[in-house]
Amino acid sequence: MPGFRRLLSSEWMKLSKSRVWLLVPVSPAIALLIGALVSFDSVSGSDRYPILLSAMGQFHAMFFLPILTGILAAFVCRYEHGSGGWKQLLSLPVSRTGVIAAKLLIIAVLLAAVQLLFAAAVYVASVIHGFAPELPWGALASAVAGSWLGCLPLAALQLGVSTLWSSFAAPLAVNVMLTLPNMLVANSEKIAPYYPWAQPALTMLRGDALDFGAFALPIESLLITVLGSFVIFLSASLVYFNRKEI
Repeated sequence: MPGFRRLLSSEWMKLSKSRVWLLVPVSPAIALLIGALVSFDSVSGSDRYPILLSAMGQFHAMFFLPILTGILAAFVCRYEHGSGGWKQLLSLPVSRTGVIAAKLLIIAVLLAAVQLLFAAAVYVASVIHGFAPELPWGALASAVAGSWLGCLPLAALQLGVSTLWSSFAAPLAVNVMLTLPNMLVANSEKIAPYYPWAQPALTMLRGDALDFGAFALPIESLLITVLGSFVIFLSASLVYFNRKEI
């Protein structure tokens, strides 16, 4: 356990030097701007929250979260790919599984910070529009937590890809290309639940927010699929990394 804490401290120190954490508030800030511009002229009562969440969440969960997940996965492996970093790291008394776990935990914590800021942005937008007392906190918490969980399979997959490719740009380019079709993929109830880049949006925007394609699927089925995807991608990443020649 002390060794794992040292790994976490080391990962956090390397990431803080990269200043990638400056990306954390970007999407919530843009979502807040979008939310402030939403018009509720012909809408009142409980219908306002789903419209607000849909407007703010479509950019956030459908595009920014998958792209940010890939960026974080690439950054946590960036230092090791240069100047024999993997050899230096694994020469220490740490396990390879612990290395992957520490990197994945750092990614998950930063994504959680993004989600908390997004929830705050939704609240501020509701204050601007004058219905903050009516905000359904339970539904908002479910949407924010669900989309965070939806990011974890992609985080595990991108982390594996980032350990595989020494190029920093290649995993990011592939991640962006596979994120762009999200809106089209979401129309398919058969494909979208298994598409890691769409899972953050599917677990956030559902019910009254969006009710077409895979967004109309039961949340229980989606969460089972998300958990299964996470286990598969994490296991594959661990198997590859533990067998990787350094």
